[in-house]
Amino acid sequence: MSSIEKSGTYTLGDRTVFRMGYGAMQLAGPGVFGPPHNHEAALAVLRAAVEAGVNHIDTSDFYGPHVTNKLIREALAPYPDDLVIVTKIGARRGEGGSWLPAFTAAELTQAVHDNLRNLGREQLDVVNLRLMFDMSNPAEGSLEEPLSVLAELQQQGLVRHIGLSNVTPTQVAQGRSICPIVCVQNLYNLANRRDDQMIDDLSRDGIAYVPFFPLGGFTPLQSSILSDVAQRLDVTPMQLALAWLLRRSPNILLIPGTSSVSHLHENLAVAQITLSGEVMDELEKITGES
Repeated sequence: MSSIEKSGTYTLGDRTVFRMGYGAMQLAGPGVFGPPHNHEAALAVLRAAVEAGVNHIDTSDFYGPHVTNKLIREALAPYPDDLVIVTKIGARRGEGGSWLPAFTAAELTQAVHDNLRNLGREQLDVVNLRLMFDMSNPAEGSLEEPLSVLAELQQQGLVRHIGLSNVTPTQVAQGRSICPIVCVQNLYNLANRRDDQMIDDLSRDGIAYVPFFPLGGFTPLQSSILSDVAQRLDVTPMQLALAWLLRRSPNILLIPGTSSVSHLHENLAVAQITLSGEVMDELEKITGES
C-alpha cells in the first residue's frame, strides 16, 4: 500500500479522494503573486504529486493571479480521470499583490469562467466560495446572493459541487439551506482549534473539512511539545502536526503546499505515521502552551 493510500479516502460530493492532497498556492511567486522563481521546478512538483497518487489538488485563479491554474494545466492536462481539482472564488488581486473581495455577481461569474479557461476544463469539480470580509459582521456575512450566483452556475453545468471557505458555523448553516455544501475550508491547526465543534458536526453529516494553514501558514507552528514529541518519534515537527490532523477526524482532508519535490514526498509520508492515544493527548496540550 502506498503512502497516499494509507491516508484513507473521503468523498467530495460524488467524487472520492485520498485524504492526503496537495495545495498549489506556493507555486506562485513571493506573496502568491507573479510567476514562480523556477517554472520547470513548479511543473515537476505537480507531476510528482500525481505520480505519487495524489488525486486532490487545491488551487485558485487568484493565485498569481492566473499562475497556478496555468501551471496545473501545463503539467497535468489531459487530466487523469480520478483527479479532483478544487478551486475557490471570492477574491481578486490588487496592485502590489493585495487581496481584495470580489463578491459581486459579475465578479463571481467571471472568476468561474477564468478558472475554467486557465485550467482547461469544461466543468469545475468543486468551487469554494471564499469570504474575504469580516466573518463576525452579520451585515457582511450573508451568503444568500453569492451562493445563489454559484448555484445558478452549477445548474448551467459549469460547477459540479460547491464548498465554503473562511466561514462561521452560522454561515455554514445558511449556506446549506441554499444549496448542498460538500466541504468547508477554514483556518485550523494544532495551535488554532476554534473549529473543533464544526469539524465534528460536519463529520456527522458527511461533509469534508479542509484546513488551510495546517502548519501555521506565514507564521509556522512553534512548540516545545511538538518538537519534543517529533524527536521521540523520529519525524519532523511539521510531519507530526500533519499526522495529528489526519488522526483528528476522518473528514479532514490535507492539502499542504510546497514548491519542492523533496518536501512534497516528506509531506506525503505523513500518512504512514501512526499516533498512539498517549501521543494525541500530549499534543492536545499545545493550544494552551505559552
